[in-house]
This record gives sequence, C-alpha cells and structure tokens, in this order.
Amino acid sequence: MTIRSRKHTLATQPLLNQSLLAMAALGLPLSVHAQAQEKTMAEVKVEAAADVPYKAERASSPKLTAPLLDTPQTISVIRKELIQEQGASSIVEALRNTPGITLQLGENGNTSAGDTFQMRGFSAQSSIFVDGIRDLGAVTREAFNIEQVEVAKGPAGADIGRGAAAGYINLVSKLPTREDAAAASLSFTQGGVKRGTADVTRSFGSSGAFRLNAMAQDGSVHGSNALERKSKGLAPSVAWGLGTPTRVYLFSQHIRQDNVPDGGIPSVGMAGFYNAGEALRNAPRVDRNNWYGIDGDYEKVDADLLTAKIEHELAPKTTLTNTTRWGKSKMDRIMTGIYTLAMPTTAPSSWTVSRLRQSVLQENKILANTTNIVSEFTLGGWQHTLSTGIELLSEEQFATTRPSTSLGTAPAANLYHPNRNDALSGFKPAENGAFTNGKTETVGAYAFDTIKLNEQWQLNGGLRVERYSTSTDSATLNATTNVLAGSHVEKSGNLASVKAGLLYKPTADGSVYLAYANAKTPPGSANHSLAAQTAANANNPALKPQKTTNVELGTKWDVIQKQLALTAALYRTTNKDEFPQLVDAVTNTWAQLGERRVQGVELGAVGQITRAWSVTAGIATMDTEIKEGTTGNNAVGAASRWSPKVSATMWTAYQFNATFAIGGGVRYMGEQKRLVDPGQAAAGVNMPAIPHYTVVDAMASYKLNKNVALQLNLYNVFDKFYINTLNNSGARATLGAPRYAQLTANVQF
Repeated sequence: MTIRSRKHTLATQPLLNQSLLAMAALGLPLSVHAQAQEKTMAEVKVEAAADVPYKAERASSPKLTAPLLDTPQTISVIRKELIQEQGASSIVEALRNTPGITLQLGENGNTSAGDTFQMRGFSAQSSIFVDGIRDLGAVTREAFNIEQVEVAKGPAGADIGRGAAAGYINLVSKLPTREDAAAASLSFTQGGVKRGTADVTRSFGSSGAFRLNAMAQDGSVHGSNALERKSKGLAPSVAWGLGTPTRVYLFSQHIRQDNVPDGGIPSVGMAGFYNAGEALRNAPRVDRNNWYGIDGDYEKVDADLLTAKIEHELAPKTTLTNTTRWGKSKMDRIMTGIYTLAMPTTAPSSWTVSRLRQSVLQENKILANTTNIVSEFTLGGWQHTLSTGIELLSEEQFATTRPSTSLGTAPAANLYHPNRNDALSGFKPAENGAFTNGKTETVGAYAFDTIKLNEQWQLNGGLRVERYSTSTDSATLNATTNVLAGSHVEKSGNLASVKAGLLYKPTADGSVYLAYANAKTPPGSANHSLAAQTAANANNPALKPQKTTNVELGTKWDVIQKQLALTAALYRTTNKDEFPQLVDAVTNTWAQLGERRVQGVELGAVGQITRAWSVTAGIATMDTEIKEGTTGNNAVGAASRWSPKVSATMWTAYQFNATFAIGGGVRYMGEQKRLVDPGQAAAGVNMPAIPHYTVVDAMASYKLNKNVALQLNLYNVFDKFYINTLNNSGARATLGAPRYAQLTANVQF
C-alpha cells in the first residue's frame, strides 16, 4: 500500500540547522541535507506484514541497524503477548524463555540486587537496561509496563560500553499510540496471591495520546506461607506529535515493594548434599515451607524513573532521537539468614542452625542523556544504514552501614521446626556513620553501519569510544576507638570497543554470518565501588580493565512464509586479565593473569508453524574452562560456577478457534556447579551443585465474549522438587515453586 504524508512546514528552521550541524559533526554524509529542506515529505511505500505471535522483526535499539534476520549476533526478543500467555509477572519469569541464563543468590543472602543474572558464564546484573539506558537498583523488576524484553548475548562493549562481558538485557517500556484501548487483568494464584493490572490508552487532539499502566499485587509466595509480597506500580506516559515528523514522549515508572525477605532454607537432606558427619549426610530435608527469619524482617523498595524522549525526522530516511532520564531507587532491608548447622545431641529434633542478622540500606541514582541519528543513504554505490550518537551518563550508588551490634542477636533456630517469634536481643537499628559512595561518570560516542554490498553480501560494524571516571568515597568505623576513618579512591580511563560481522544471504529469507565483538570491564564496573589498592580483587584501581572477546558463526532463516524464525550459532568467548596478583609489595605493583573460556552452541525457533500453532524454543550449551588461573575456584581446569552445560526452554500454544486455546512448555536446566575446583575434596562442601531439573507448565484460555477471556495457568505440572538458587557456601537454597494454579480474567475494550 502507499501512504502519503500530510504536507507540513518546518517552522523551527534554527533547530533544523542545529540538527544538521550535529549530523555533520558525527560524520553523516552531506548528500542527505538537501532532502531535509523539503517542505513536503516524499511519498513512502510501506509493505504491511501480518503480525506473527512471539516473533519480532527488529530490536528496539537504533544501534542495531538491520532486522534481526540480518543482525550477526544472537538476540532473543520476548514479546508481551508471550509474557501474558504465561502469566509472568516479573522479568525473571519472562527470561525463562531464553536459554543460557541462570540466577544467583550471593553469600548469606546479603546480595544488593533483586535481579542477579549470569549469562553465558559471566555476570550480567549490571547490564540491565530500560529503553537503552542502564538501569540501576536493588529491585525485582516488574513486567506490567514492558512491551518486550530483548536479550543480546556475547560481549557488547560497542553497544553498551564498560562491563559488557555477558551481553545485556533491555526492557522496552509501553508507550502511547493513537489507538484508543483499555485492558485489565485480575489474577488469583493458589496460595493466596492476588494481582491486578490495567493498561489504558486515550488519544487527544490531532496527534496526542495518553497511556496509563498500573499494577497491584499482594500475597504470599507459593511454597512458603511466611514470604509476604506487596507491590504497587504506576507508569503514566503522554505523547505529542504522533504521526508527524516531530514526536515528543514524556513517561515515568514508579514501583513500591514491601516484602518479607527470603533467606532460604538449609540444603541439608537435598539430593547431592554432602557433609563429613554421617548423621548430617543422611539427615532428611527440612519442610519447604519453613522460614528461618524473625518476625519483623522486612524489605522495602522504592524505584522511580522519569524519561523525556524527542524524535525528529530530519529527512524521510534520517531520524534524530534525544532521550533524557532521571532515575532513583532505594532498598532498605533487614533479614535473618541461616548459617551453621549444629547437632547438640543425636536426636534430630534438637538439631539447630545458627542465624545471622543482615542489613542493606542502599540508594542508586542515574542521570542520562543520549542523542542518536539514524540515516539511510547510498555512498560509493553501496547502501548504508548508519547510526551515530553521543551518551552522557552519571551513575551513583550510596550504601550506609548499620553495625551488626545494632541489628540484634537471633538465637539459633530449630533445624526442623524454626520459630519466627523467637526473641531478638539488642535490636536497636541505627547507622554508625560508616558508608560507601561510588560514582561513575561516562561520556561515550559510537557509530554503527550496515553496508549492503549487493543482494548477497553485507558488512556490519560498530565502534564505541568512551571516557569514564569512577570515584569511591567511604568511611569505616574503628570498633575499638569508635572513630571514623575516611578514604577516597578513584580511577579513570578511556575505553574503545568494536564489533564486526560479515553476512552472506543465500536467499532473501536466510543469512549466514561470522562476527567478532569485544568488551572491557574496568575496576568498579558492577557497583562503582573501588577497593583499596592492597585488596586483590577486581575492584582494585591499580588494575587495568579485563578484556573479553567473542567469535560467533551463525545462521538465521525465516521459513514457512516468514512466519517462523530459525537461528543457530557457534560461539567462543574468552576473558583475560581476570585474576590480580601483587608482585611487588614495596612499589605496590600488580600483575594480571588468567584466561577463562566459554564456548558452545545455541539454537532457537520462534513464530508460527501454522496459523493456529505458535512456538518459541531454544537450547544452549556451555563448555566453560579456566585456561590460565591461580588456585581454588580459579585453578587451571576449573569450570565457571553456575554455568550448566545444557539448558533448554520451549513454549507452544494452539488456537483451536476464536474462543479456545491451549498451551504448555518445558524448561530444562542442566547441573549448575558450585564446586568447580578439580582438586577440591568433597568433605564438608554442603551442596556441591544445583542438580539438573525439568519443569513442565500448561495453559488454557477461553474467551467468554469479545471483551472477557479467562486464562488458567498450571505451573510445575508434575510437582518437581528442584533448587532454584544456591548460596556460595552451598548451605542455603531457595526452591522452585511446587505445583500451583493461577486463574486470570483478561478484559479488553
């Protein structure tokens, strides 16, 4: 079909001239400038394609200058329709639709992040983005305001800058459209969780629209009667100029969470548990509903984002986008975690487990401005899609210390019958003046280009250069003198990252590619917290950035009349300079060594097999090994923790008619090793690994009328007992939910 744009006058000529100057400064060809001066937009031909459930044609990032079919990188897109079909309420649940991602619990539960991921063998918790801008904060991210989740795997320094060894996860927010609509859902989960969401869009004037997404949830986590969760979310957005060359969006998101924190349960008695003592080694496991916390434990999270985005068409094939974001999140948590098992007698009824009181009081702030220009043009007989931009970013994390003496002392809990009403002694929560305040400021510039050499060959490349500056101010309290001692540590430098891909198209619907990408991770990348130079860890400012490289050979095909996308990739990722060593204590000289290699295969399928039958599936293998290391978990020959050799996921749905559909899925997670040192003995290691598991889910939906549909989700159909996460010592685990049902009423107008 043909769409003719209405005639319009570019009234803000000075702004246009400034934009053109910016284009020139960023290296755009001047041949496109004359087109931007036209007062009437040229006729544009658009081929309308039918929307395919689960399948996305492109990612939202303007840095990805080609459709997914022609992008030489493994990228998974999880659309909102799939999230709704599965009844997922969090990003963690949505990410079950892509293999190769695992979750971590941390040591003693005192992790500062709600969502803690590992992807392809490397940490990804600091590589979570919202609308292309890095997202900070200790918050379990909600799905009610998400249009789609995009997962880019492999080193992505050219895309997102420092600390991108694993890749990144980008959450795309819902924004207004000119189509009036209203939708709501109300869910009731077996066990007592109640959740409601609303999504309302209204247009106004000739080009404006307003959208409001809201969410409220209350109830206990299924499988533990003590873990109460309360969440509220509000995401208003407004847009002007929709359907015109200049579009302005103003949107925000506000989350409030009031939770009972989960300290996990002892891993004793679980399959694979090992202890030198025969009695403990053969002891039964504890009741999954046990809670070892103390009444009054709490976790409160406030998270706010405010964003302004402007899109301006400089010419029919040239668009400038400027985005400004301010964000702030705060976590305040006091929880009681389990620690050491004790057997005072031979009677298991008197066995105990000691408990530790832990605290997190942390605030994260972010201020960002990004400017991007995407232009399509022909130069030298080759077709280019060029994306260039500048990013300004300020990230800050402030953590206050509550002394352990103020948190109180919790008595040991009975191993099999803990009492949440046990009395605390000496509980007077207060800050002692100690703190850590880390801040990173970044100025980055990038350019990406897809060059179409002919109908069969394409080149895809990108370059990012950035200047970062990280500083950490801290104060510690001397327990003997009761005097605070302050310190200031800083680190700055320049980083350059690249990506390059050569792509061959045997047909219009297929591609074969070979790609290279790298990333660099300087000290303090995860939380802006630099360590003293005497500390042998990755946050020592005396260290140089770790270097990660990736080579990927892959192929992508759209089959069955472009309704089903098939992907396959072989990859090898290498991380160097991971392990620091002090080589001269007098001159404080450090050396870095170490090489960790992760390689494997990833296969995927997403789309429709028939008009009624939809599917999304993936399988990934990971072979991890330290090729050059030190000792212990970093010894040569050791594997990477929490990296299953095989993981797989599949979800499929069949629409029988306009009113009835069924669906279901299978998730397989291979063994996730905690004990990875090939020379370590098994004695006293608690759980050496998370055993492999397979979980089956099911769904059925029935449309009562044109406005109301009922959906029943049954999770863990065969009631599989499995460990979801394990702490670093292997003594404490959180479990996957047992079999339960969720009934949802979906309303649309």
